[in-house]
Amino acid sequence: FPKEFETQLLHVGRFPDILGSCAVPVYNSAAFEFNSVAHGARLLNLTQFGHIYSRFTNPTVNVLQNRLAGLEGGVAACAVASGSAAVVVTVMALAGVGDNFVSSFHVHAGTFHQFESLAKQMGIECRFVKSRDPADFAAAIDDKTKFVWLETISNPGNVILDLEAVSMVCHTKGIPLICDNTFGCAGYFCRPINHGVDIVVHSATKWIGGHGTTVGGVIVDGGTFDWGQHPDRFPQFHDPRTRLWERFSRRAFAVRCQFEILRDTGSTLSAPAAQQLLVGLESLAVRCERHAQNAAKIADWLREHPLVAWVSYVGHPNHPDHQGALKYLKRGFGSVICFGLRGGFEAGALFCDALKMVITTTNLGDAKTL
Repeated sequence: FPKEFETQLLHVGRFPDILGSCAVPVYNSAAFEFNSVAHGARLLNLTQFGHIYSRFTNPTVNVLQNRLAGLEGGVAACAVASGSAAVVVTVMALAGVGDNFVSSFHVHAGTFHQFESLAKQMGIECRFVKSRDPADFAAAIDDKTKFVWLETISNPGNVILDLEAVSMVCHTKGIPLICDNTFGCAGYFCRPINHGVDIVVHSATKWIGGHGTTVGGVIVDGGTFDWGQHPDRFPQFHDPRTRLWERFSRRAFAVRCQFEILRDTGSTLSAPAAQQLLVGLESLAVRCERHAQNAAKIADWLREHPLVAWVSYVGHPNHPDHQGALKYLKRGFGSVICFGLRGGFEAGALFCDALKMVITTTNLGDAKTL
């Protein structure tokens, strides 16, 4: 298992190909043949791992899952159709009717809407916390709370919470901490699992793919939360029919996501999409290094421009979360800058309409400036 991050991007999760392919093959097959009825029964009962049906098991997707688990320091991963799907699958794996969870208020707008509206439709309450104070997260947790959710660097507010402090709150209360690490770039800038986070999610569409060609999402199980200590709060891991904790221990959450929630919801990442994301990963370190260098120069330039009213960039010492950035971001301060122009919305709209090379769109993490 290679130790260097840049080498892991290329090699983790590979398996020997019968034809000696140097690239990960695209297994564009809906289903996979059983060697025998007994073999099929073992696969379906999860007494043996293998490939069954591409809705939830595919060799190409499996390489992506293993590679991202390795990059993030986790034990297993579940790849899905989008970042939004990763959020929903995670929520469904842990919470149900009558339950609640706690989220930082500072999350992606799509995630916020899922938590505020979709979760409510499923009978699950989301309790938003606006402050950065871990004590406020602790105050929102009760016996029905299933997890706490936050983002490494919030999108788009550039808020950085103290992962280790919030993790201590969660573990004291007996619940896992979940972190959307999309802005952490698959562990390049930040590896939340090293700081007490139990589960990591990504929109793989962004820096993992890196070229704006492919939509995907990933859930990484850190293998750090002891579901066995909390059978009353998390009975789904102790169901006598599946015995997920007893059989799979540290990988129980990832197994539930892939072989129960993904299997039943069909939020499937296709083999061609997985291959595109794997190709994107190969250049991630080079891209992110340049992203960070360019962002720092642009942020400094914007700060001095007379038409710019304010700049929010976690690499600037006057940013309220700069100390958190120094603590948790190890290879630079990321590649997202927020800024406002003197003249407000109208000035901002004129600026966007005047751009010639920079693309105005809803995506980010592309090789091109968006």
